[in-house]
Amino acid sequence: MSINRVTGRLLTAAAVAALAAGTLSACGSSTGSSSGGGKEASSMYTWITNENDRAQWQAFVDAAKKKDPAFNLTLEGPSFNDYWTKVKTRLSSSGAPCIITTQAARAQELKDLTVPLDDMVKSNSIDVSMYNKAMIDGLTVDGTLRGIPYDAEPVVLYYNKDLLAAAGVKEPTTKYTTSQFAGDLKALTKDGVMGLAVPPGFGSGPGLPLAFANGNEPVKDGKLDLTNQGLVNDQQFAFDLVAKEKVANAPQASDGTDVPEQQFMSGKAAMIIDGPWMYDTLTTKTQGKVGIAVVPSTSGESIGMIQGSAFAIAASCKDKDAAFKNIMKITTPEVIGAVGAARGTVPSVESAVKDWAGTKPAADVAVVQALLKSGRPLVTTPSWNQVETNFTQYSGEGFRGSKTAQELLSTIMNSAK
Repeated sequence: MSINRVTGRLLTAAAVAALAAGTLSACGSSTGSSSGGGKEASSMYTWITNENDRAQWQAFVDAAKKKDPAFNLTLEGPSFNDYWTKVKTRLSSSGAPCIITTQAARAQELKDLTVPLDDMVKSNSIDVSMYNKAMIDGLTVDGTLRGIPYDAEPVVLYYNKDLLAAAGVKEPTTKYTTSQFAGDLKALTKDGVMGLAVPPGFGSGPGLPLAFANGNEPVKDGKLDLTNQGLVNDQQFAFDLVAKEKVANAPQASDGTDVPEQQFMSGKAAMIIDGPWMYDTLTTKTQGKVGIAVVPSTSGESIGMIQGSAFAIAASCKDKDAAFKNIMKITTPEVIGAVGAARGTVPSVESAVKDWAGTKPAADVAVVQALLKSGRPLVTTPSWNQVETNFTQYSGEGFRGSKTAQELLSTIMNSAK
């Protein structure tokens, strides 16, 4: 799941409140439950923004029940956007859930709220090598593992096959250079159609995914590194696609990711960089057939930018062993694969990717597998929210050409220290 993801049909305020205060009907406590430990050890605090989130957590419980019919989890939580501040308050109150959700990109931010899992992994003979290495690396804080990942989502390039064919542009695949990308976007920009749809955010791209594809990351040794020359150059390339090449419209600071996604789905843009969590939506609701490719790089050999989420144990939990056993029941290859098949999340376990693949085109599956193999985790710092907020607010100046990437990233980095 993306750090910017808020998808699906929103519930009414009353419904969200009910979800936050209550439990999922199929997940409530019951006598005879085999969920280990007391009430807190079988309770999870997570983001429940909408029906889509609710269905995802239900899918984990349902899949675990196939092996253990008595398994239950009680769920509570706010929207995804509110989660990262409210989780701190909830875990400091009485009766707080033992299990929480986190992300590789947020593991540093929540490190004081979670406990190292290494000893429990060892004592329960868990082979963590079965999980995506990039996700394990991203969830490792101060040398200790802070979560068990359930997905590993490499950002991809979506393209409208019909628009490419009409413009005589060859479909990109697992090798794609930025020079080819720029040329293709120019060819695609005509007759009211833009080559690329662009959001204003940093993590949502296109600059950061392009930087990752070239091996340029925003954090080094746990500190912000927004002004490394590689990242600056790649962000400038993204700005220039709009300001100089005119192959995309400059986004507004108020635009959510849904704005460029709608532009792509309506056939007003031929390409968009987005996550695989949008695969089902973009491939079924776009005017025209859709394919995916790697995010382009200078060499054509792309390094994937992997985002994903995990289950962690709260530092306040009294029965950590019981909570860990419950986490392991919902992170087996079978459960993760079942959720991937039902909900479209790319599994964190390689052997379960086939369940996600299902009947998807082999070319699309090959792209995701290539990026999983080459990928690196998006790791952030506790000040990342400020980075995202400031970039979104001021990126328009870069997309319009009034400021350079060097100027903007320097200002943002200095303000976020």
